[in-house]
Amino acid sequence: MLAAHSLACITVAHWASAHPSTASRVHGALLVAPSDTEAPGFPPGTVGFAPIPRLRLPFPSLVVASTDDTYITMERVTGLAVDWGSRQVNVGAKGHIGSAAKLGSWPEGQALLEQVLRGA
Repeated sequence: MLAAHSLACITVAHWASAHPSTASRVHGALLVAPSDTEAPGFPPGTVGFAPIPRLRLPFPSLVVASTDDTYITMERVTGLAVDWGSRQVNVGAKGHIGSAAKLGSWPEGQALLEQVLRGA
């Protein structure tokens, strides 16, 4: 089981594309608020994440997205989810779904993690 946020979601996609036989042993992945490292306005200095692998992930995955994330548009999130073969969940306007969003223990996120663990 993998759980990733932001750039770590992109790291998971890179790792899975580079190591498919190992990645195929992963039970599932919760990918929260992936960042669009290919966007023209992405913060400079972040290197090694583009291009984003667009291959189907060899494990079940759930991409969680916010409608007002400053690091990716919903259109791009949907494209990544489709290409990765992931189920997508829109959690509404929660920013980058990190500590700045003040979600506390984020029960909704815990429920989504439990869905991935159950294979739902």
